[in-house]
Amino acid sequence: MTVGIATMPFVLMYHSVDTYEHDPHLITVSPDRFDRQMRWLQARGLRGVSVRELLDAQAAGSARGLVALTFDDGYADFATRVTPLLVRYGFTATVFMVAGHVAGRNEWDDGPRKPLMDHHQLRAVADVGMEVASHGLLHRRLPDLTESELHEELHRSRDDLERMLDRPVRGFAYPYGVLTAREAEAVEKAGYDYGCAIWDEHPCRHALARTYVGERDHRLRLAAKALRHRLRWRTRI
Repeated sequence: MTVGIATMPFVLMYHSVDTYEHDPHLITVSPDRFDRQMRWLQARGLRGVSVRELLDAQAAGSARGLVALTFDDGYADFATRVTPLLVRYGFTATVFMVAGHVAGRNEWDDGPRKPLMDHHQLRAVADVGMEVASHGLLHRRLPDLTESELHEELHRSRDDLERMLDRPVRGFAYPYGVLTAREAEAVEKAGYDYGCAIWDEHPCRHALARTYVGERDHRLRLAAKALRHRLRWRTRI
């Protein structure tokens, strides 16, 4: 049985921040646009934090003004472009790393190949306050897996990351955002403190809904997405 959540936190979902020419899956935000999006948050008195920090603050009743920033897959630009900018703003974030592709590329994708962080970069971003969490072992659709395959995706990915980082890994994000109640329950039973989905079919602490942010999200679109979250979940940010 998954653990419910009283108030759905406002969690933004990114993937890559980099210059680009071709981005068929809309996973890349240009550095200039990303900077303006972070500036928009700061100007409204909001602070970007990791999912871990936001949930801890929510439990303590001090989550007002916090927005979770998440980055799926673990692209190398999280270390080279995202982290330096977040540090400058005084923000943190959660990066969900595909543990079986550390120092590799996004081989699961049919779009442009992008390098992923190596273990040195993972340790470096963790050392400056970013949360490193699991995005599975091989970026497979969990509902398609057998019980043993699902167990490996959840347990081995976390074990590998914890060995690299020498610190606990508390969170999980579902590859492709797809899950059923079986996968949410498995994430909880595996000992993860929380799980991040995309949509809200099974809203709970182990299937947190997230709001996609892309290149086209200027200040008015960001404001509309924040308003939609408040109305959907009847909560203040």
